[in-house]
Amino acid sequence: MPRRDALLALAVAVVWGVNFVVIHVGLRSWPPLLFAALRFTLTVVPAIFFVPRPRGVDWRLVAGVGLFMSAGQFGFLFVAIDRGVPAGLASLVLQLQAAFTLLFEVALLGERPGRRRIGGGLIAFAGIGLIAADRSSDHPTPLLPLLLVLVAAASWGLGNICSRQAKAPNPVALLVWSSLVPPIPLAIASLTLEGPTAARQAFADVDTMGLLALAYVVVLSTFFGYTTWNALLHRHPATAVAPFTLLVPVVGITAAWVFLGERPTVVELLGAAVVLAGLARTATAGRVRSEAESPGAPLLK
Repeated sequence: MPRRDALLALAVAVVWGVNFVVIHVGLRSWPPLLFAALRFTLTVVPAIFFVPRPRGVDWRLVAGVGLFMSAGQFGFLFVAIDRGVPAGLASLVLQLQAAFTLLFEVALLGERPGRRRIGGGLIAFAGIGLIAADRSSDHPTPLLPLLLVLVAAASWGLGNICSRQAKAPNPVALLVWSSLVPPIPLAIASLTLEGPTAARQAFADVDTMGLLALAYVVVLSTFFGYTTWNALLHRHPATAVAPFTLLVPVVGITAAWVFLGERPTVVELLGAAVVLAGLARTATAGRVRSEAESPGAPLLK
């Protein structure tokens, strides 16, 4: 990979890693479900007026991408961070989407992954178990919100299956048009669980940091991150690009440490190392298959 493209892949990993800190900051201004709904509303408008519909793609799969990869993933993730999961830890746990994708490939598509991929997934889950069992911190991570991040990762995994089956010739069109789906369930959930008063108060009291956080997750995390990542996948084999995603939790944990003062415990760092080792094993196990099939990149971060 040329140096320029390697730097672009690194820039995307940094943007996606810092995104978890930005989400934490944005949640000081926005209720979590409203924040997620606004993200996808602004992803759709005004882009949908300039991006053509994804032709030749089953609309059920487009809806599946919007429901699972977007609404499910980010709805649960934003609530989890709002309820106390550290941003750095969330950036790590969410990467279990790779292991969940593997499980859904077996359960839904009937695929038979090799022992190396299965072993990598089990190692990654063992690392999460180690983190969940750690109670050594003065403020241990609450288990229920941590479970919500796992649900977000599973939802992302289902979205990956929908995206792969869609085989959209224009992934940017799939991104934009699938984003029509999440604002509806997220807005309904926000009105039901957070209440209209919370929404009105948020709009009345939003400050510059809240607006900047919203702009970041829409412009940088979604449009810059995704379009750049997709362009790299078109120019290079997936196995040359995909390993850069392992930098996302590294950047996320570091950024949370620097900007939010989140100091992981020794056990959490050990668990993080185990998770990354498992994910790396899973990714490298699919080297030959990835180059042959060129599976799609994750749509959103």
